[in-house]
Amino acid sequence: MGVFFMDLWDALLQTTPLERFSVVCSIIQVLLSRNNKVSNYFFGILGILSGMYVLFGAKLYAEIALNMYYLIMSVYGWWYWVTNKEAREQPITRCDKRDWTIVLGIVFIGFIVLYSVLSHFTDSDVPVWDAWVSSTAWAGMWLLAKRKIENWILLNISNAFAIPLLVHKDLYLFAALTSFLFIVAIFGYLKWQFIMRNQEKLTHAYSRTNSNY
Repeated sequence: MGVFFMDLWDALLQTTPLERFSVVCSIIQVLLSRNNKVSNYFFGILGILSGMYVLFGAKLYAEIALNMYYLIMSVYGWWYWVTNKEAREQPITRCDKRDWTIVLGIVFIGFIVLYSVLSHFTDSDVPVWDAWVSSTAWAGMWLLAKRKIENWILLNISNAFAIPLLVHKDLYLFAALTSFLFIVAIFGYLKWQFIMRNQEKLTHAYSRTNSNY
């Protein structure tokens, strides 16, 4: 066990300064976001831009496309907060048959498109792996935007495959960060379950109050 951790530590020391910078920015972004600080977007953008450069060197092109989406949403989120606009919060719900149909469509079509592009137009050596990680993440992000609790499941399916993929590409810090996000997603699912139960209690109490009039 001691040899394993020594090998892991040596591997971490061999990571590039840009990879370390990206991971540090991403961790800061998560902590600031948890505390509802608008500055989280600044560090998020820095982490995404530097991370995209690292991913390009590792030939993980679908992951770059995924990060481009994160970049656009980060810029939009920063603008949205700075202009002091308020968004209506949708209640957290579970997926119905229509939602699952869309999810399967995103995963299937996304995988086919990404795999085709990676196979025919890039020098990626892991087109299947890369396409699967990104297509499942796209589906998870769509569910997150819809405030569906199953988003955490899709995101962790993506994370579960992304971790060994990043290790395979010697991106050990990115793999460690993804492992951290995997754990965050588990607690996110549990927290959303708690919020849903409270929502149901409030809805039930509201219905009983109205029925008394």
